Amino acid sequence: MITLVGRAGLEEKVGQELGVGPWHDVTQEAVNAFADATGDHQWIHVDVERARASEFGGTIAHGYFTLSIGPMLADEVYALDGFAFGLNYGLDKLRFPAMLQVGGKVRLRATLTDLTPTPDGGLRVGITHTFEGEDRDGEPIAKPVCIAAVLLYVRPED
Repeated sequence: MITLVGRAGLEEKVGQELGVGPWHDVTQEAVNAFADATGDHQWIHVDVERARASEFGGTIAHGYFTLSIGPMLADEVYALDGFAFGLNYGLDKLRFPAMLQVGGKVRLRATLTDLTPTPDGGLRVGITHTFEGEDRDGEPIAKPVCIAAVLLYVRPED
């Protein structure tokens, strides 16, 4: 894991990969908990028997499930220090190019893509989160399962 300290720490890493985190199992229990929390119980996510008989061969994680574990995965790749606070600012672009299979694995690759000063003395930080997956047989998934252009707002310490 890399710790980016203050504005200077961010500036020196713009355009660079920050790192790749460890693999995490994608369990049916986690997907079911997400379905319960969001009310999205579409069968492809939660009905194991029906999904097994479908062209998907089993259940798949919600796209937003993948996005929602981003903060947990990012904490294993990078940290920001030397700021009074940081906030989620939003997303510039979000795509789900491939399916994340339940029973597979996921990890995060992060690249610092942009750093923009704001009029109030803060910084808008752009970090591309590329979620890579392995299928339930342990084979790499050719395309990312999610690509999110994440925006953070940080205020340097006085």
